Amino acid sequence: MRPAGHPLSPTSSLPPLRSLPTLTKERIFSALENLHELYCPVSLSRAIESQLELGKVHDGLPARQLDSGYVSENEDDIDLEGALDALRADNFERNFAIRWLTTLIARVEELPLNEEDERERVVDKASYVLASFAKAAEEDEEEDSRLTREFSFMLSPSDTPDFLKSPESDTNEKIKIDVRLHDGSHTTTDHTDVGLQSWGASIVFSDLLCASPARFGLTRSTLGSSPRIIELGAGTGLVSLALDKALPHLGISDATLIATDYHPAVLANLRSNIALTRASVKACALDWSDPILEAPLDAPADVLVATDVVYALEHAVWLRDCATRLLGPGGIFWLMMTVRPNGRFEAVIDSVEKAFLRASPDAADGRHLTILAVENVAKRRGVGRGDESGYKLFRIGWA
Repeated sequence: MRPAGHPLSPTSSLPPLRSLPTLTKERIFSALENLHELYCPVSLSRAIESQLELGKVHDGLPARQLDSGYVSENEDDIDLEGALDALRADNFERNFAIRWLTTLIARVEELPLNEEDERERVVDKASYVLASFAKAAEEDEEEDSRLTREFSFMLSPSDTPDFLKSPESDTNEKIKIDVRLHDGSHTTTDHTDVGLQSWGASIVFSDLLCASPARFGLTRSTLGSSPRIIELGAGTGLVSLALDKALPHLGISDATLIATDYHPAVLANLRSNIALTRASVKACALDWSDPILEAPLDAPADVLVATDVVYALEHAVWLRDCATRLLGPGGIFWLMMTVRPNGRFEAVIDSVEKAFLRASPDAADGRHLTILAVENVAKRRGVGRGDESGYKLFRIGWA
């Protein structure tokens, strides 16, 4: 018998399968109640997550707890709950229970039960516990669909005068910029949620920014200490997160970084990544076709950045018109686009050049945005997808 409210492990409590024909009704239902009490009230995914956070589970086993030297009246209850969460997260015990339940259902007719409704109750209870495992597996699969990725870029602050560098940058040595974020699962054919993944252009562009900040005007002498930088179609936020870590080393200590996107799922993942890295980046929704320039988008930007954001021919025109409203009089817009020579996105690179070669709606001073320079950037080994042959970097400004 087990103590009330104290579920036992499947391996120690479930009767051997070979003994099914000789089990009593009480023994069968006691075993099922134990499994129900152990697994059904708790989401296995949450149990695993909480125990990993508390450091109580490692490879399915409770970690040894340090003795504080003090014992409270509730410590036994806390220890019990921790042990139960560890048991629920144990893959071996869970698989043992699944095999036992599956065999029980398959061989229910062999059980020495007198009433047919008792067999039905056995099947119902066993099926209910199995269903809880299936639900937990779905939760685990959903959580696993978010891939954690880590990026490292080498920042070269040598082009910043010594008296403008932050204390962290008192030498000319390169500084490692690390960014850790989540990629979501791109589950539809809709182009608007591609921002759930970090694409090659954002990785290459982040590396270029760090390798030569002055080339992109990322110096205090150019931008001052508190510029406004807005990323359009930020996706996972890689570029903004890299800038957030790099700019203080360049003497730009009080920048306003705003990462924008349109798709709700992309925005949710973007905000999650900002929280994950504790970045000083603001995230907000922005529809290029109908931009609402309320705070924090109510002031002009010194720099706009965007990577691989055009996936339909009309997007380039929307992007141009939106950038016209966002970019300040002396600002620069850096746009990196992926070259895909084959497939349905083959023509989008041309749509960018056509959109900015034509005059955009006039700014307040009568000027319009145009392409000032274009550079071909080679594809990096191990970066990007198979359909990418390289990138084009556009420097866009007022004319």
